[in-house]
Amino acid sequence: MEILPKDKLQHLVDKSVEILEMVLNNQNISEQERAKIAARILEIENQRSNKNSSQSDHKSFNQQNKSQISDDWKQWMTESKLRNYPDISIIQEMVKRGINEQIAVAELSHLTANPYFKASNNMMQLFRKLESMLEVRHQISQLSPNSSYIERRSRISKEEFLAKYYATNTPVVITNMMTKWQALSLWTPEYFKTNYGDADVEIQHNRNSDAQYEINKARHKRELKLSEYVDMVVNGGDTNDYYMVASNRNFQRDKIKNLLDDINFYPDFLDSSNTKGQIKLWFGPGGTITPVHHDQTNLISAQVYGRKLWRIISPDQTPFLYNYQTVFSKVDLENPDYYRYPLFKKVKIIEVILEPGEMIFIPIGWWHQVKSLNVSISLSLMNFIFPNYYKY
Repeated sequence: MEILPKDKLQHLVDKSVEILEMVLNNQNISEQERAKIAARILEIENQRSNKNSSQSDHKSFNQQNKSQISDDWKQWMTESKLRNYPDISIIQEMVKRGINEQIAVAELSHLTANPYFKASNNMMQLFRKLESMLEVRHQISQLSPNSSYIERRSRISKEEFLAKYYATNTPVVITNMMTKWQALSLWTPEYFKTNYGDADVEIQHNRNSDAQYEINKARHKRELKLSEYVDMVVNGGDTNDYYMVASNRNFQRDKIKNLLDDINFYPDFLDSSNTKGQIKLWFGPGGTITPVHHDQTNLISAQVYGRKLWRIISPDQTPFLYNYQTVFSKVDLENPDYYRYPLFKKVKIIEVILEPGEMIFIPIGWWHQVKSLNVSISLSLMNFIFPNYYKY
């Protein structure tokens, strides 16, 4: 629409006022009609005044709202709405936590009208569909008599392993397949110190200072001699403060990579020519914990020394695990907070204790938390002869 010049606009206003005065003074118009015209003019003026006042109040209220609703609360409201929590429940919870009810109502109204939220809600419908399919699959899987435990097998052929476990995404504990490993009889903390003590190794350190120590693992890297680390492990007692975890590249260091000579690779399962970055050494005291996560490849964990408690959760239960970033869950299995994470009450956990000389196959996507019950040495093996690269 073309905007009139200021002088022409003022002329038009003056002319309109003049015409209006003529109408009101016209003797041919009854007093009743003039009163109606005057009332209508007053009504329009009041509406304009109220609109300006409302805009001013809304602006003032938004400023007050902005100062009283934190980003954390806004995120909580958004997640609650996306999870289909009733509006009244959201408002009541905010009021209970000290937020003014009028502010809570207005913020919730503003949220639901936001086009970003509407787009997020549409995407959420697709996720709910996938989640419902996973939940149905989980309910069906519970009908199996094997749903509450992981099968233990003494040696498995290539064909059976591929058909029954690898291709079906099914975990299994395998025994009697490490009998020819020299590592099983040689690897102890003392053996590491005596034969590889001058090797530089990388560990995770000062983990107890950070609840997100795995997500923030780059901050906790420390290099030291293996002999020094062995002394920490042997003399420090049970602790989660330091641990040689899989993210290290210790097997790529010249002074320690010869440890791989103590392992017999099974050509039916594993590719001995593909070891770079595909085999990881774990070594630490009792009490070390790898928090709930899933891996992005299939893997075998081989227990060489000590014992570990594995808590394993089917990928069908992913919707209950509050997986907000990377591959980790927010839930601490050692002390689950059901108030903050109520859906976790639905999770079915399978527990397995892995003894020296035993392997466990963890298929891609299966959640697990691992705790060392005493000083432990183990390996992660990912160099399968079967396809094992997947894009996440």
